[in-house]
Amino acid sequence: MQTCVGKTNSHKTFFFKCTSCNQSYETPLPSFIIEELPKLVDVEPYKLRRSFENGNIKFYNNHGIKALQFRKSVGNIEAGSMICFGDKIEIIRGFPKIRRTLMLYPSLKIHFKDEVAVEEKMNGYNVRIALINSKIIAFTRGGFICPYTTKKAPEIMDMSAFFIDHPELVICGEMVGSENPYVTHSYREIGKLGFRIFDLREKGSNKALSVKDKIKLLESYNLPRVNFFGLLKIDEAPERILELIHQLGNEDREGVVIKDPAMIIEPIKYTSSQAHNGELEYAFTYPFDFGRAFFFSRVIREGFQAYELNETEDEISSRAHKLGESILFPMINTIKEIAKDNHASEDILIHADDLKEAENFARHLRDLGVVATVHSFNEGKAIIRREHQSTSDRISNFLRGGLY
Repeated sequence: MQTCVGKTNSHKTFFFKCTSCNQSYETPLPSFIIEELPKLVDVEPYKLRRSFENGNIKFYNNHGIKALQFRKSVGNIEAGSMICFGDKIEIIRGFPKIRRTLMLYPSLKIHFKDEVAVEEKMNGYNVRIALINSKIIAFTRGGFICPYTTKKAPEIMDMSAFFIDHPELVICGEMVGSENPYVTHSYREIGKLGFRIFDLREKGSNKALSVKDKIKLLESYNLPRVNFFGLLKIDEAPERILELIHQLGNEDREGVVIKDPAMIIEPIKYTSSQAHNGELEYAFTYPFDFGRAFFFSRVIREGFQAYELNETEDEISSRAHKLGESILFPMINTIKEIAKDNHASEDILIHADDLKEAENFARHLRDLGVVATVHSFNEGKAIIRREHQSTSDRISNFLRGGLY
């Protein structure tokens, strides 16, 4: 991937440093960013220029796609948005952040109107798929083109007819399964790798189709969608959602997304205790590679959920016990491993046609800031080793007597 970064001087000259060749050169600040981009995205020119100068908007060239990548939100344009160049300019907006409710009863009445649509929130990684320059391309949440997902998604589901008829739409969904290279989670109905669609949105405007129109369109093209639990009246929704959360948690599933049927009001999400504990267990396996906010937010969710469910002392004690196990056991196991001179690392299995494809995916992970290498490749199966360097280094230091 080629990404160019730099800053301007008072004469509107832009100094580039290309990360692929490490060479610097100078060029006039692109007039497109000053003159054309503000019209396309409806953002004030000075905001776009400042964001470009600060490196929050960057040139991007990968998988045959040349684009501007928004690393951070600017005005009304979300982080992860891409301005793709080709025969015509295509704007793929970043996926909007979905806020979370800690208390269902008051939140639903304040946030929504008469009824809500409830869909399953699945444990995987967020992907937007769009037709760009006659190619079906998969974008990660941050706006990077994922070579693995771009290749695998069309193998999982046939999107060709959909995009012939609806090139203006973006498929928003979750890549899931036991061989998901980002977030591994087992779903009995999916197996190794699958895709489930939760939104269809317009290019440029990011306007989402209504829940009813989305379901109808996906079914007409036989495209897989997340589970739809139905439309619920506001008064009955909290009790029914809590029942669903209990059921989903017992099945080791994540939770729900609660939507305005017309998709005008922003959706909110609510997750199970089992999902919180699973995330904590993973994070405390590599405790120095995650921020404190990650840990804190999941403990907060547990407290509010226990309160809203009016749990007994025994139920709270059981919840606290599971929470403590999710925190202590994985961390202690990691300390023991590093004390044996091992490293904090995890192995990711992907299926690849050849070693080059596996190396391309490892390179993609490194572009995202992940320390990753191809550990082995044999008969179409590649092991990508991801190193959690901060955890290894800091635990090693403490074991030698370093101070915290």
